Amino acid sequence: MRIGLLGTGPWARMTHAPALSAHPDVDFAGVWGRRPDAAKEAADEHGTRVYDDVDALLADVDAVAVALPPAVQAELAARAARAGRHLLLDKPLATTVEQGRAVVEAVRETGVASVVFFTSRFLAETEAWIAEQASVDGWFTGRAEWLGSVFTGESPFSDSPWRQDKGALWDVGPHALSVLLPVLGEVREVAAAAHGPGDTVHVVLRHASGASSTLTLSLTAPPAAAGAGVELRGAGGVARLPESSEGAVPALVRATDALLAATRTGRPHPCDAAFALRVTEILTEAEALLER
Repeated sequence: MRIGLLGTGPWARMTHAPALSAHPDVDFAGVWGRRPDAAKEAADEHGTRVYDDVDALLADVDAVAVALPPAVQAELAARAARAGRHLLLDKPLATTVEQGRAVVEAVRETGVASVVFFTSRFLAETEAWIAEQASVDGWFTGRAEWLGSVFTGESPFSDSPWRQDKGALWDVGPHALSVLLPVLGEVREVAAAAHGPGDTVHVVLRHASGASSTLTLSLTAPPAAAGAGVELRGAGGVARLPESSEGAVPALVRATDALLAATRTGRPHPCDAAFALRVTEILTEAEALLER
Protein backbone atom coordinates (compact mmCIF):
# COMPACT_ATOMS: atom_id res chain seq x y z
CA MET A 1 0.00 0.00 0.00
CA ARG A 2 1.25 3.49 -0.89
CA ILE A 3 0.92 5.79 2.12
CA GLY A 4 1.70 9.47 2.27
CA LEU A 5 2.41 11.40 5.45
CA LEU A 6 0.69 14.68 6.28
CA GLY A 7 2.64 16.52 8.95
CA THR A 8 6.22 17.37 9.85
CA GLY A 9 6.12 18.17 13.56
CA PRO A 10 7.94 16.28 16.33
CA TRP A 11 5.37 13.45 16.50
CA ALA A 12 5.52 12.95 12.73
CA ARG A 13 9.32 12.95 12.71
CA MET A 14 9.74 10.77 15.82
CA THR A 15 7.02 8.22 15.12
CA HIS A 16 5.15 8.33 11.82
CA ALA A 17 8.01 8.70 9.38
CA PRO A 18 10.19 5.96 10.97
CA ALA A 19 7.24 3.56 11.24
CA LEU A 20 6.11 4.05 7.65
CA SER A 21 9.67 3.82 6.37
CA ALA A 22 10.28 0.57 8.26
CA HIS A 23 7.01 -1.20 7.46
CA PRO A 24 7.63 -4.07 5.01
CA ASP A 25 4.20 -3.82 3.38
CA VAL A 26 4.13 -0.06 2.94
CA ASP A 27 5.51 2.12 0.19
CA PHE A 28 6.25 5.39 2.01
CA ALA A 29 5.24 7.55 -0.93
CA GLY A 30 5.93 11.06 0.29
CA VAL A 31 5.53 13.88 2.80
CA TRP A 32 3.45 17.02 2.81
CA GLY A 33 3.61 19.65 5.52
CA ARG A 34 2.54 23.18 6.23
CA ARG A 35 6.25 24.08 6.46
CA PRO A 36 7.85 23.16 3.10
CA ASP A 37 11.40 23.19 4.48
CA ALA A 38 10.48 20.74 7.23
CA ALA A 39 8.65 18.54 4.73
CA LYS A 40 11.71 18.40 2.48
CA GLU A 41 13.96 17.57 5.42
CA ALA A 42 11.69 14.72 6.54
CA ALA A 43 11.36 13.37 3.01
CA ASP A 44 15.12 13.48 2.42
CA GLU A 45 15.77 11.71 5.72
CA HIS A 46 13.65 8.73 4.63
CA GLY A 47 14.42 8.73 0.93
CA THR A 48 10.95 9.68 -0.20
CA ARG A 49 9.31 12.51 -2.13
CA VAL A 50 8.31 15.90 -0.81
CA TYR A 51 4.97 17.32 -1.95
CA ASP A 52 4.18 21.03 -2.10
CA ASP A 53 0.48 20.40 -2.75
CA VAL A 54 -1.65 18.12 -0.60
CA ASP A 55 -3.99 17.22 -3.45
CA ALA A 56 -1.03 16.07 -5.53
CA LEU A 57 -0.04 13.73 -2.70
CA LEU A 58 -3.63 12.43 -2.39
CA ALA A 59 -3.64 11.67 -6.11
CA ASP A 60 -0.55 9.45 -5.75
CA VAL A 61 -1.40 7.34 -2.69
CA ASP A 62 -3.80 4.70 -1.40
CA ALA A 63 -3.85 6.04 2.17
CA VAL A 64 -2.63 8.90 4.31
CA ALA A 65 -1.10 8.94 7.77
CA VAL A 66 -1.88 12.20 9.54
CA ALA A 67 0.20 13.83 12.29
CA LEU A 68 -1.28 17.32 12.47
CA PRO A 69 -3.17 19.41 15.03
CA PRO A 70 -6.66 17.93 15.42
CA ALA A 71 -8.58 20.74 13.74
CA VAL A 72 -6.27 20.57 10.71
CA GLN A 73 -6.36 16.77 10.76
CA ALA A 74 -10.16 16.67 10.71
CA GLU A 75 -10.40 18.91 7.65
CA LEU A 76 -7.76 17.03 5.68
CA ALA A 77 -9.00 13.60 6.78
CA ALA A 78 -12.48 14.30 5.44
CA ARG A 79 -10.91 15.62 2.24
CA ALA A 80 -8.74 12.51 1.87
CA ALA A 81 -11.67 10.17 2.56
CA ARG A 82 -13.76 11.89 -0.09
CA ALA A 83 -10.85 11.28 -2.47
CA GLY A 84 -11.10 7.56 -1.63
CA ARG A 85 -7.99 7.40 0.52
CA HIS A 86 -7.80 5.19 3.60
CA LEU A 87 -6.99 6.95 6.87
CA LEU A 88 -4.38 6.37 9.56
CA LEU A 89 -5.20 9.20 11.95
CA ASP A 90 -4.00 10.42 15.32
CA LYS A 91 -5.86 11.19 18.51
CA PRO A 92 -7.85 13.27 19.15
CA LEU A 93 -9.78 12.91 15.92
CA ALA A 94 -11.00 16.50 16.26
CA THR A 95 -11.70 19.05 18.96
CA THR A 96 -15.35 19.60 18.06
CA VAL A 97 -18.08 17.07 17.50
CA GLU A 98 -18.96 18.72 14.20
CA GLN A 99 -15.43 18.28 12.86
CA GLY A 100 -15.31 14.67 13.98
CA ARG A 101 -18.72 13.89 12.56
CA ALA A 102 -17.64 15.27 9.17
CA VAL A 103 -14.75 12.78 9.09
CA VAL A 104 -17.00 9.85 10.05
CA GLU A 105 -19.59 10.81 7.45
CA ALA A 106 -16.92 10.99 4.72
CA VAL A 107 -15.60 7.58 5.77
CA ARG A 108 -19.07 6.04 5.69
CA GLU A 109 -20.01 7.60 2.37
CA THR A 110 -16.87 6.40 0.59
CA GLY A 111 -16.29 3.10 2.41
CA VAL A 112 -12.63 3.78 3.12
CA ALA A 113 -10.96 2.14 6.11
CA SER A 114 -9.91 4.19 9.13
CA VAL A 115 -7.69 3.53 12.14
CA VAL A 116 -6.99 6.14 14.80
CA PHE A 117 -3.66 5.83 16.60
CA PHE A 118 -4.53 5.71 20.30
CA THR A 119 -0.96 4.74 21.18
CA SER A 120 -1.77 2.57 24.20
CA ARG A 121 -4.24 0.46 22.25
CA PHE A 122 -1.49 -0.67 19.89
CA LEU A 123 1.04 -1.68 22.53
CA ALA A 124 1.12 -5.47 22.74
CA GLU A 125 1.04 -5.66 26.55
CA THR A 126 -1.80 -3.17 26.81
CA GLU A 127 -3.83 -4.81 24.05
CA ALA A 128 -3.57 -8.19 25.77
CA TRP A 129 -4.47 -6.71 29.17
CA ILE A 130 -7.53 -4.94 27.79
CA ALA A 131 -8.75 -8.13 26.12
CA GLU A 132 -8.27 -10.06 29.36
CA GLN A 133 -10.10 -7.52 31.52
CA ALA A 134 -12.93 -7.08 29.01
CA SER A 135 -13.71 -10.78 29.40
CA VAL A 136 -14.17 -10.37 33.18
CA ASP A 137 -17.60 -9.56 34.61
CA GLY A 138 -18.33 -7.52 37.69
CA TRP A 139 -16.07 -4.50 37.43
CA PHE A 140 -17.16 -1.99 40.04
CA THR A 141 -14.98 1.02 39.31
CA GLY A 142 -11.92 2.11 37.39
CA ARG A 143 -9.28 4.80 37.81
CA ALA A 144 -7.01 6.19 35.09
CA GLU A 145 -4.19 8.66 35.69
CA TRP A 146 -2.28 10.19 32.77
CA LEU A 147 0.17 12.73 34.15
CA GLY A 148 2.68 14.40 31.87
CA SER A 149 5.18 17.20 32.39
CA VAL A 150 4.98 18.59 28.86
CA PHE A 151 4.88 22.21 30.04
CA THR A 152 6.98 21.84 33.20
CA GLY A 153 9.83 19.70 31.91
CA GLU A 154 11.79 19.31 28.70
CA SER A 155 9.45 18.07 25.97
CA PRO A 156 9.45 18.41 22.17
CA PHE A 157 5.72 19.18 22.46
CA SER A 158 6.00 22.11 24.86
CA ASP A 159 5.57 24.65 22.03
CA SER A 160 2.51 22.92 20.57
CA PRO A 161 -0.17 25.63 20.24
CA TRP A 162 -3.13 23.24 20.27
CA ARG A 163 -1.85 21.49 23.43
CA GLN A 164 -1.36 24.85 25.11
CA ASP A 165 -4.91 25.78 24.16
CA LYS A 166 -6.74 22.49 24.84
CA GLY A 167 -4.58 21.04 27.61
CA ALA A 168 -4.47 17.59 29.13
CA LEU A 169 -8.16 16.82 28.68
CA TRP A 170 -7.74 16.66 24.91
CA ASP A 171 -4.14 15.46 24.69
CA VAL A 172 -4.00 12.57 27.17
CA GLY A 173 -7.72 12.18 27.87
CA PRO A 174 -8.12 10.11 24.67
CA HIS A 175 -5.47 7.66 25.92
CA ALA A 176 -7.32 7.09 29.19
CA LEU A 177 -10.67 6.65 27.48
CA SER A 178 -9.22 4.27 24.89
CA VAL A 179 -8.25 1.90 27.70
CA LEU A 180 -11.32 2.25 29.94
CA LEU A 181 -14.11 2.10 27.35
CA PRO A 182 -13.35 -1.39 25.98
CA VAL A 183 -13.41 -2.78 29.53
CA LEU A 184 -16.10 -0.80 31.38
CA GLY A 185 -18.33 -0.14 28.38
CA GLU A 186 -20.06 2.86 26.87
CA VAL A 187 -20.16 6.07 28.87
CA ARG A 188 -23.73 6.77 29.93
CA GLU A 189 -22.96 10.08 31.63
CA VAL A 190 -20.11 12.48 32.22
CA ALA A 191 -21.10 13.03 35.83
CA ALA A 192 -18.58 15.65 36.92
CA ALA A 193 -15.43 17.50 35.90
CA ALA A 194 -13.21 19.75 37.98
CA HIS A 195 -9.99 21.69 37.56
CA GLY A 196 -6.82 20.83 39.45
CA PRO A 197 -3.44 22.62 39.50
CA GLY A 198 -2.14 23.86 36.16
CA ASP A 199 -4.06 22.23 33.34
CA THR A 200 -4.95 19.22 35.50
CA VAL A 201 -8.53 18.01 35.28
CA HIS A 202 -10.53 15.35 37.10
CA VAL A 203 -13.44 13.69 35.29
CA VAL A 204 -16.05 11.27 36.67
CA LEU A 205 -17.84 8.89 34.31
CA ARG A 206 -20.79 6.53 34.68
CA HIS A 207 -20.77 3.55 32.34
CA ALA A 208 -23.72 1.63 30.90
CA SER A 209 -22.34 -1.50 32.61
CA GLY A 210 -23.08 0.09 35.99
CA ALA A 211 -19.42 0.79 36.75
CA SER A 212 -18.03 4.22 37.42
CA SER A 213 -14.58 5.58 36.57
CA THR A 214 -12.41 8.59 37.26
CA LEU A 215 -9.79 10.25 35.10
CA THR A 216 -6.95 12.43 36.39
CA LEU A 217 -5.21 14.14 33.50
CA SER A 218 -2.36 16.63 33.38
CA LEU A 219 0.39 18.01 31.17
CA THR A 220 1.74 20.20 33.97
CA ALA A 221 2.64 17.62 36.62
CA PRO A 222 6.06 17.87 38.26
CA PRO A 223 8.49 15.69 36.29
CA ALA A 224 8.97 13.40 39.30
CA ALA A 225 5.20 12.81 39.43
CA ALA A 226 4.73 12.06 35.74
CA GLY A 227 3.45 8.70 34.59
CA ALA A 228 0.35 6.80 33.56
CA GLY A 229 -1.62 4.07 35.24
CA VAL A 230 -4.99 2.33 35.15
CA GLU A 231 -6.54 0.38 37.99
CA LEU A 232 -9.76 -1.64 37.93
CA ARG A 233 -11.60 -2.97 40.99
CA GLY A 234 -14.48 -5.40 40.98
CA ALA A 235 -15.90 -8.69 42.20
CA GLY A 236 -12.80 -10.56 41.06
CA GLY A 237 -10.34 -8.24 42.75
CA VAL A 238 -7.93 -5.61 41.47
CA ALA A 239 -6.24 -5.37 38.07
CA ARG A 240 -3.56 -2.85 37.15
CA LEU A 241 -2.37 -2.01 33.66
CA PRO A 242 1.18 -3.34 33.23
CA GLU A 243 3.92 -1.03 32.06
CA SER A 244 4.84 -1.49 28.42
CA SER A 245 8.39 -2.02 27.21
CA GLU A 246 7.49 -0.95 23.67
CA GLY A 247 7.81 2.49 22.16
CA ALA A 248 5.55 4.49 19.89
CA VAL A 249 7.18 3.40 16.62
CA PRO A 250 6.39 -0.34 17.03
CA ALA A 251 2.90 0.64 18.14
CA LEU A 252 2.37 2.68 14.97
CA VAL A 253 3.68 -0.21 12.87
CA ARG A 254 0.96 -2.32 14.53
CA ALA A 255 -1.63 0.39 13.83
CA THR A 256 -0.56 0.32 10.18
CA ASP A 257 -1.05 -3.45 10.21
CA ALA A 258 -4.57 -2.82 11.50
CA LEU A 259 -5.29 -0.43 8.65
CA LEU A 260 -4.01 -2.93 6.09
CA ALA A 261 -6.21 -5.63 7.62
CA ALA A 262 -9.26 -3.36 7.58
CA THR A 263 -8.73 -2.58 3.90
CA ARG A 264 -8.40 -6.29 3.06
CA THR A 265 -11.34 -7.56 5.08
CA GLY A 266 -13.72 -4.61 5.06
CA ARG A 267 -14.19 -5.08 8.82
CA PRO A 268 -13.80 -1.91 10.87
CA HIS A 269 -11.13 -1.81 13.53
CA PRO A 270 -12.25 -1.09 17.13
CA CYS A 271 -10.20 2.12 17.02
CA ASP A 272 -11.78 3.51 13.87
CA ALA A 273 -13.04 7.03 13.21
CA ALA A 274 -16.45 6.22 14.73
CA PHE A 275 -14.82 5.22 18.05
CA ALA A 276 -12.66 8.35 17.94
CA LEU A 277 -15.79 10.44 17.39
CA ARG A 278 -17.34 8.94 20.53
CA VAL A 279 -14.19 9.91 22.45
CA THR A 280 -14.53 13.45 21.07
CA GLU A 281 -18.15 13.57 22.25
CA ILE A 282 -17.18 12.52 25.78
CA LEU A 283 -14.35 15.05 25.96
CA THR A 284 -16.69 17.77 24.69
CA GLU A 285 -19.16 16.99 27.49
CA ALA A 286 -16.37 17.14 30.06
CA GLU A 287 -15.10 20.42 28.64
CA ALA A 288 -18.57 21.94 28.91
CA LEU A 289 -18.71 21.00 32.61
CA LEU A 290 -15.27 22.54 33.19
CA GLU A 291 -16.39 25.81 31.61
CA ARG A 292 -19.38 26.29 33.92
